Amino acid sequence: MVRPLGIDLFAGAGGMSLGFEQAGFDIVAAVEIDPVHAAVHEFNFPRCATIAESVSNLTGAEIRRRAKIGNRPVDVVFGGAPCQGFSMIGQRALDDPRNALVRDFVRIVTELEARYFVFENVKGLTIGKHRAFLDELIQAFVSAGYEVRLPWKVLNASSFGVPQNRERLILMGARRGLKVPAYPVEKTRAAGSPEDLASLPEGPSCEEALSDLPDAEAFLELLETDAVKVKKWPQPTSSYARRLRGLDNDSNYFGYPRDWVPGLLTSSLRTDHSDISRRRFMATSEGDVEPISRFFKLPRRGVSNTLRAGTDASRGAFTSPRPLHYEFARCITVREMARLHGFPDWFRFHQTKWHGARQIGNSVPPLLAMEIAGCIIKALGVRPKRPRTPIPLGDPQLLTLDMVEAAKLWGVAPPIGKRNQKSGAKKRSQIEIETQLSLSGA
Repeated sequence: MVRPLGIDLFAGAGGMSLGFEQAGFDIVAAVEIDPVHAAVHEFNFPRCATIAESVSNLTGAEIRRRAKIGNRPVDVVFGGAPCQGFSMIGQRALDDPRNALVRDFVRIVTELEARYFVFENVKGLTIGKHRAFLDELIQAFVSAGYEVRLPWKVLNASSFGVPQNRERLILMGARRGLKVPAYPVEKTRAAGSPEDLASLPEGPSCEEALSDLPDAEAFLELLETDAVKVKKWPQPTSSYARRLRGLDNDSNYFGYPRDWVPGLLTSSLRTDHSDISRRRFMATSEGDVEPISRFFKLPRRGVSNTLRAGTDASRGAFTSPRPLHYEFARCITVREMARLHGFPDWFRFHQTKWHGARQIGNSVPPLLAMEIAGCIIKALGVRPKRPRTPIPLGDPQLLTLDMVEAAKLWGVAPPIGKRNQKSGAKKRSQIEIETQLSLSGA
């Protein structure tokens, strides 16, 4: 079966990779500088060439070589290059060294002669002084021979069947002469949506997304490990949960089925809260913020707030502020975050809560990515086919590596900052810089 080819830049754990695969693409290469994230991508996409380097060190030809695609056309390059978007005095914003990774995105799209591109970023790039940067980016694509779909759009994942309020700027275009893709049309609405969405069916709620997951606190093993075998699972209460559990024939859409253990509850390492914290959590009303921890409590009949990544090592390595469960007196687990993001249960994350939460918080919800990718498929004139033969997942050890071990796996230098001998100030590695830009929401 010949499928169109996609390449993921700034891939993270693979939210966009999964969405584009489920729309009908074969993801042949994924570039991710963080070696821990790259290892997790390798586990979930064992047939994809995962490249644990910075895009600034790569050329289109090198990506082709590692993907082993020869001269086959690249149908789409997609990703969310971290940027700051601030213009220096008397200088174009795109020439700001802090935005070099965005220039690399345009460069690699051009070098690969990709038929289409999808660039995603935060909504803030459309506001105030950031707009000058966005306008320059559009002009850069035009100068490189691409027609950009205008006006650009900010899409909310909750409008595409995801139980989370999450807005992302989506910029896409086609090589000049090809059909320019249209934006996907909203399918669902969340509670409190604008009036112009009132005619749409209501999307899944937090309760519909989570109620069939066993309570992690029922398993002592999850204080030490992130996975446990569950003999009896609650029945899903929604089609959303059924799909993520893989219970329907079309649960994978046009993606490849994975060979996995359905009875295994994964990514569920527990947080051992104090009794005082639990009392505060229980006293907090659904949809409100607990005043001490500042944790948001999920509304069972509404959607989640935006799930965010924690800070990187240079800023304290704090775990992301995971929301509170609507029923249980605790923060939600990484698996529950994954459910609210639209990741299927076979998709696994790093075993630690910090890395796992970062991988979800930094990713595009797969269902949103799939809708966008479907528009590229339509512009290509391709009729996607549903693969039937499962593919195996990778070695579970890939989910356990710390930063040093993961760097060794990929044969790269561990991303540990070095101290300046003169000032004693810590010099940050390229990976720390790129990660901080990404985590800062830029």
